[in-house]
Amino acid sequence: MPKILVLYYSSYGHLATMADAVADGARSAGAEVDVRRVPETAPFEVAEAAGFVVDQTHPQLDDVNALGDYDGIIVGAPTRFGRMPSQMAAFWDKAGGLWMSGKLNGKIGGAFTSTATQHGGQETTLFSIITNLMHFGLTVVGLDYGFQGQGGVDEVKGGSPYGATTIADGNGSRRPSASELDGARYQGRKIAALAGKVAAAERTLEPAL
Repeated sequence: MPKILVLYYSSYGHLATMADAVADGARSAGAEVDVRRVPETAPFEVAEAAGFVVDQTHPQLDDVNALGDYDGIIVGAPTRFGRMPSQMAAFWDKAGGLWMSGKLNGKIGGAFTSTATQHGGQETTLFSIITNLMHFGLTVVGLDYGFQGQGGVDEVKGGSPYGATTIADGNGSRRPSASELDGARYQGRKIAALAGKVAAAERTLEPAL
């Protein structure tokens, strides 16, 4: 049974909802899944003035070394002007020891995000997350076109071959749609299935090393 971490940051709850869908997909592939959020780094008065939702549904992950305990890591964060937010970046910036030790090399990863509009930086934000994951040695799995829900223009919808996405609207009033949640589940299932195969293969090879 692969062990999967869904690690996210969410200001207004959209990414928390997407994280639960990713986790559901991973569990459907037989994985053991933990959903964790990174610490808030914005000053309290800034977060309060901006109306940030303080999500207590998922435990906070403070120890970056815990990342090494997982076979797969799926990272979700909203866009901040076309890149990952400082809260998520700050968490990974503390993980230099994991990079030096190579503890994450060969693990399976993926990214998901949220933007206010369809052209608000979804793909660049995903790539900012993916860049980090690849520097730590993870093999990245996106949202392939086996998930056909990301196609068509019949409705406003997120989704990118680089990862599951949702669109929040400028005031945050739009919540993840059924199609967007299905995409998150699809990606979570794909990542968990591959992580399980890789972990099993590595266990088979260990005695020969």
